[in-house]
Amino acid sequence: MRWSSVLVVLAVLLASAPARADVEALPGLSVRVYVTGDGFDSTEGRGARGIPAVSTLVFDPEGVLYLARTGRRYSGGDVEDKFPLYRIPTGGARLTRQSESRYLHGPPLPNPQAGAVRGARELFVTTFDRDRKIGVLYRMVDGRAELFAGGTPDPGQTALLKQPEGVVVDSGGGFFVADRDRGVIVRLDAAGRVVDPRFAAITRPRVLALDESGGLWVGADGAAEAPWQPGPGEIWHVSREGESRLVLSGPVPQAISLSPGGHLVVADRQGAQIFAIAPDGMRIDLAQFTDGDAPRSLVFAPVTPETRRAGIAGDLFIVTINRGTWPLNDVLRISGPLDEALRERRSGR
Repeated sequence: MRWSSVLVVLAVLLASAPARADVEALPGLSVRVYVTGDGFDSTEGRGARGIPAVSTLVFDPEGVLYLARTGRRYSGGDVEDKFPLYRIPTGGARLTRQSESRYLHGPPLPNPQAGAVRGARELFVTTFDRDRKIGVLYRMVDGRAELFAGGTPDPGQTALLKQPEGVVVDSGGGFFVADRDRGVIVRLDAAGRVVDPRFAAITRPRVLALDESGGLWVGADGAAEAPWQPGPGEIWHVSREGESRLVLSGPVPQAISLSPGGHLVVADRQGAQIFAIAPDGMRIDLAQFTDGDAPRSLVFAPVTPETRRAGIAGDLFIVTINRGTWPLNDVLRISGPLDEALRERRSGR
């Protein structure tokens, strides 16, 4: 059987997979497994399913999903983890140790995080060397990575990026990068040159989302030393002019993404839940995880002609930790009229 045929079969199997009983979403929404794996559990006799832990995900306009393996960003040790990214075709996948190499994308990078896609082909990835405190924003095209911003500074100069985390692309092709170590949002132009090294100053910023008005949403760890520790964390909104406003304090936002209808959707790992923030700042509960599961990251599929044809346009995709087995993750897909369900919950219906 040709590999393309295998992908079609996998897509059908995954699309028909039953809803997860350990995720309770709003009425009218369906939950399905989109990416999972077998054979990656190293604990003898447990046989848990899932792919090796991934902490970030991003879509390209065609509906291809990129996943970045978790590295040594928040812990000590002598080994620096280097991983390539996963590239998951439209329709999802079920990985095994034998098939994993077919999904690997790009060179191994130290502690990579999938950040943003610009245009149809450019994938941007942040990396971080914990010991040297030097970060890099890579531009990746067709699996080839090149340094775009950051890296080792010239003698006597300060590193532009120390611990880059989230990155988003603005309407002009420029970038905002969250530097968690320095506590700033760095603004770059379309060529990677610095526009403003301190566009906004926020304690431990980590995840970013850009709304249609050009406003920047920032999820910050706040007082938490790591994103899996109790907060209080913070969610900020920064205007196009750089004016910062604290929207919510308390949950540590593991990930954020904007829905097609303008709701900011937040993964709260500590609370084992997904909630949304309406444009007026009101909080709305969206999904609750049970049985030891928790969200690790999330993103909405873009609304493009290609994703409409694939049937995933505007759907929410969530990386989940399965029953406390943090080295293994699934990617779930939440489908249905999500923005409508949030508006109904907001109105009390």
